[in-house]
Amino acid sequence: MAKVRVGIVGCGGIANQKHLPSLRANAELNEVVAFCDIQRDRAEKAAKEYGTADAKVYTDYHDLVNDPNVDVVHVCTPNVAHCPVTVAAFEAGKHVMCEKPMAHCTADAKKMIDAWKKSGKKFTIGYQNRLRDDTQTLHASCEAGELGDIYFAKAHALRRRAVPTWGVFPNKELQGGGPLIDIGTHALDITLWMMNNYEPVSVSGQVFYKLGRDEHGPEGNVFGPWDPKTFQVEDSAFGLVKMKNGATIYLEASWALNILKSMEASTTLCGTKAGAEIHHGGSYPKDELIYNTVEHNQLMEKTISPAGVVDFFEGGASAEGVREQKQWLEAIINDTEPLVKPEQAYVVTQILEGIYKSAETGKEVFFD
Repeated sequence: MAKVRVGIVGCGGIANQKHLPSLRANAELNEVVAFCDIQRDRAEKAAKEYGTADAKVYTDYHDLVNDPNVDVVHVCTPNVAHCPVTVAAFEAGKHVMCEKPMAHCTADAKKMIDAWKKSGKKFTIGYQNRLRDDTQTLHASCEAGELGDIYFAKAHALRRRAVPTWGVFPNKELQGGGPLIDIGTHALDITLWMMNNYEPVSVSGQVFYKLGRDEHGPEGNVFGPWDPKTFQVEDSAFGLVKMKNGATIYLEASWALNILKSMEASTTLCGTKAGAEIHHGGSYPKDELIYNTVEHNQLMEKTISPAGVVDFFEGGASAEGVREQKQWLEAIINDTEPLVKPEQAYVVTQILEGIYKSAETGKEVFFD
């Protein structure tokens, strides 16, 4: 079996902390043959550590996507660059895995969808949290109908004080937003996936710029102090999403919020037969999956506590990251569908943008 030849565009944190270690863990399926970054030294460093002996190094992504030795492009750039790199890769006849979120706005996401459909290639988005043990278990329960009709849910992405102080995270021009688009996107993705509901009707939202720009805000931050003068994005955001079938989702996201219990990539589901909650990251050193139901006229709780997964990447290949790359590479090799569908990721971007627009206008945003 020929190995899939991968090219990496963007050799910063997410490439080195998730994609490259996880690709290495699936070395029997792939080899990384090209690296691109606007900072050449970063591309050279990544190529030396993870690339083939003859791996190419580029500073212009057009050169990488047009390299005939590259089969698939992994887009690991800041959010606003997801669209142009992805579209160029599809036009060059490559498969694409784009890091989350699909794009910083719906218009760009639509361009990516259109380019993908025209190309006939594979396309997926990096929502690796679907591949954790707890999310896989809960999704199986939802598919089996064990919760019944899920009509209310909460998507949790709350950090007490864990603002990322590296890279371009506080830069609105490059990222499009703060915690809502960064970690809120994961919580919303797993919640929609559990519900198998991708038909939003409207959204109301509010975002806050309270702690990020306050001179005392950086105190106690897990990743060290940030500069309030360059903190351009929100520090917390909240949204209420109404679905076509009447279901409702409450989304909460923060990098800095004076709250005791923190969690991210977590969800609460309320169905007609039972409920379930996933607690992951933050205040929970071990992942918790808790079902609540009624048995023999008694309220019951069933808890599963698998080995914990920390919520911040440490540079190693996490189990969910390795699984993500395995199923993605096998989808290319076997011509099957990847776990994360582009149409699903598009709806996530649509809702996130709706929350920002609602907060800006003070009005409910309706979708076509």
